Amino acid sequence: MPDDDLIGTIQETHLKDALSERYLAYALSTIMSRSLPDVRDGLKPVHRRLIYAMHQLRLDPTAGFKKCARVVGDVMGKYHPHGDASIYDAMVRMAQDFAARYPLVEGQGNFGNIDGDNPAAMRYTEARLTEVAQAMLAGIDEDAVDFRPTYDGEESEPIVLPGAFPNLLANGAAGIAVGMATSIPPHNAGEICAAAIHLIQNPQATTADLLKHMPGPDFPTGGVLAEDQAAILAAYETGRGGFRVRAKWEVEKGKHGTWAIVVTQIPYQVQKSKLIEQVAQLMEEKKLPLLGDIRDESSDTIRLVLEPKTRGAEPEVLMETVFRATALESRFPLNMNVLDKTRTPRVMALPEVLRCWLDHRHEVLVRRSNHRLAAIDKRIEVLEGYLIVYLNLDEVIRIIREEEQPKPRLMARFELTDVQAEAVLNMRLRSLRKLEEMEIRKEHKNLSKERKDLHALLKDEKLRWTRITEEIDGIRKKFGSGPLGDRRTELGVAPSAVEVNFEAYIEREPITVILSEKGWIRAVRGGVAEPGELKFKEGDKLKLLLPCQTTDRLTLLATNGKAFTLKAGELPRGRGDGQPVRLLAEMANEDDVTALFLVTEGIRYLIASTAGRGFVVPAAELGAERRTGKQVLNLKPGEEAALCIPCDGDHVAVIGENRKLLVFPLDQVPELSRGSGVILQRYKDGGLADAKVFRLADGLSWKLGDRVRTETDVRPWLAERGTAGRLPPNGFPKTPRFG
Repeated sequence: MPDDDLIGTIQETHLKDALSERYLAYALSTIMSRSLPDVRDGLKPVHRRLIYAMHQLRLDPTAGFKKCARVVGDVMGKYHPHGDASIYDAMVRMAQDFAARYPLVEGQGNFGNIDGDNPAAMRYTEARLTEVAQAMLAGIDEDAVDFRPTYDGEESEPIVLPGAFPNLLANGAAGIAVGMATSIPPHNAGEICAAAIHLIQNPQATTADLLKHMPGPDFPTGGVLAEDQAAILAAYETGRGGFRVRAKWEVEKGKHGTWAIVVTQIPYQVQKSKLIEQVAQLMEEKKLPLLGDIRDESSDTIRLVLEPKTRGAEPEVLMETVFRATALESRFPLNMNVLDKTRTPRVMALPEVLRCWLDHRHEVLVRRSNHRLAAIDKRIEVLEGYLIVYLNLDEVIRIIREEEQPKPRLMARFELTDVQAEAVLNMRLRSLRKLEEMEIRKEHKNLSKERKDLHALLKDEKLRWTRITEEIDGIRKKFGSGPLGDRRTELGVAPSAVEVNFEAYIEREPITVILSEKGWIRAVRGGVAEPGELKFKEGDKLKLLLPCQTTDRLTLLATNGKAFTLKAGELPRGRGDGQPVRLLAEMANEDDVTALFLVTEGIRYLIASTAGRGFVVPAAELGAERRTGKQVLNLKPGEEAALCIPCDGDHVAVIGENRKLLVFPLDQVPELSRGSGVILQRYKDGGLADAKVFRLADGLSWKLGDRVRTETDVRPWLAERGTAGRLPPNGFPKTPRFG
């Protein structure tokens, strides 16, 4: 109880100190008591408490099932003072055979499925421990591990389980603490045991030596491990890395030369229903041009059928496109960040993880042996007292019948200990038969031999490691084969680069690209008969229409001087507003679209800035496959890219915002791949308004309303590049634009 004098007292402290103190306490609690597993048994506190509580409820593999609500109630009330939902969620994951490689809980009822459906409520489901969990508990009642008081001090709980099963690597772990995280994939128990035995026999074994026995993860859902051996070795040597896992598939032949791809295993922690939704969405967006359809024909086993759009496609190429775009290929990270024996979090390499588990098994063996030795000594002491009774039976009976205090008399007469005298006085009459004496002598002999063997075991470390090797070999034989133990994840090789020509499979059809003033882009099939009937967001309007084909590549020039390449077939379709062009090309909010056009191979383009500087650039230099684009026109502060027009002619006509027109030969403009360019026209005020490349023999044309006017004699405006120019001919638009 707090001191009465302290009640109502306010202690001032700096907010910085208070926050750091409380946050540090929270962080340590999260790291050590919630998110990171113990390297010795591979369990977090909630999982350890669940297993121990079920052990206390005697929910062994041979016992009957009990309601999960009963288990969750015991765990929450006695050991884990947190919400029942989190406890039940942890219990469910321990029972799901698609989530845990070696389930520690055997569930009865609806425990969810690989589609991502939720399990039934805890009041409907039942559970008991599996044989794997029983192996984790072996020796728990034989002083194998230390116990500590529970949160309320009324019970005790194990700090760590004896862990005869290599649970950390076999079932893996995942958790996010404060400032650190852990991610360990599941492995094959038989392979782990083989690697551990090799480490016992060769303490200096390298990671490469151990990987000969356990070559990589073994996921519950199977799949194909498609990772380079050098990358796997580096990951296990450092404790950090990742593994690429692909779905397992095969080609199923149909009638008349048709075929389909059947996926029988999907990557770990990928929900089947969401995977199908993702594939269907990408098909709708035309981002999987080779795939015609996907069907889910799964029952108890997974069967996803992928049909090609055309039978001419190669299955390997089709799957490569699907792997690149969907969760049928996923990457599982490796970060072996665990708590060591001293409860210190650190990242361990594979040999160190195995060594910590083996050292724990050695400590458990020593503690169990000492516990058994103490029990044998106590039993032998009692048996020796019994044998004295049988040798002096009449005298013992006389003392018990005649003496008022027979216990001290027996101790004095036959030199018995207090324990022996108490045992003699508690004997039943039926124990005095001759057969019982023979059984006691036999038990005494057997216990004496066992005590001798235990003394030898505790004195010889080599003998102890031999015993541990036998125990691990027993675990390997029990859990390393059969339906539960056989390897599920196929060991593949890193996939080679497959060049996929998507354009060859895209259906060619005419479309019209619609770009709005505010930068929203979309495409519609065919042409647009009435542009005025197109709908846009409020305050927006049409900027340009561009007829093209779905197989075309469009070039976009932004006001920042960067060129971007857009695939016409990947533009958003439909009657909606489309999507901002900034999502397709990496443009800043202040950037806008200067030009969007269909590039013609072999054609040159005149590109110019608002300051009147420009140059001629070949069409090939405007290609930019990267989303970040390609800087073509270098700009000074305050400048923007003003235009990009095809060089179809021999002369250039340039007009400024000051309505001065200048005509000069095209060959006076240099051809560059990128740069700032040269001065096309000089301005005192304003900048470049428009430019046009034309043939001098045809004259200079411009639009005036619905009519086209042509000036055949442009000699008054013909001058050297870089001069100011003069006012245009009568009838030139006031905008001023060539139209």
